[in-house]
Amino acid sequence: MAQRERALQGRVATLGDAELLAVLLGTGCAGQSVLATAGALLDFAGSLVALRRLGPHLMAMQRGVGPAKAARLLAAIELGRRCSLSDNCECRGAGMQSFESVVAWARTILVPLDHEEVWTLALDGRNYLLQARCVARGGQHGCALRARDILRVALRDGASGLVVVHNHPSGDPNPSTEDVTMTVSLLEACAAVGLPLLDHVIIARSKAVSLFELGVLPVSAA
Repeated sequence: MAQRERALQGRVATLGDAELLAVLLGTGCAGQSVLATAGALLDFAGSLVALRRLGPHLMAMQRGVGPAKAARLLAAIELGRRCSLSDNCECRGAGMQSFESVVAWARTILVPLDHEEVWTLALDGRNYLLQARCVARGGQHGCALRARDILRVALRDGASGLVVVHNHPSGDPNPSTEDVTMTVSLLEACAAVGLPLLDHVIIARSKAVSLFELGVLPVSAA
């Protein structure tokens, strides 16, 4: 297979999306080449990002795929996500001095997800990143989290300032009542130990909001 040969020659970056999927699939099916199978799968998903959202069962039902190949594709997608995640989480010393810088940091990690995740960004005294941690995962409609769970992680990481980031898979970044309640509770807990809560950022596919800018966090918190 030409795609595999190019990958083995160190030219994997020159392969298109369908060609990369073809390498992972390995074979097509009766009357359909592996590249055609890959192209049909990509067309069915709508995009490379949406491919992950198909899930194992729907992916396996596509012609020429099946359970074994679906598992292989999903494993490869997850490896790519973890590599990207590792790159972002290892950016200690990255500046987090603005809402835009937090959004840029979070976009590659949180926007592609079909479930909610809550992350803490522990910052030093100059608002540079000390540590980033995922502190909660949930379903499409949210995840339960207590203020003390976040505070415990931030203190363990030696934070001089704290930013909380989470995603809304629905595409609407506006805070829910639960988001506001949790943020106010966290603000009170942080104030009790002298840790500034600098912001709580909610990110969605095309937009993001700052609870500080919305007035949920007072000016004295920044």
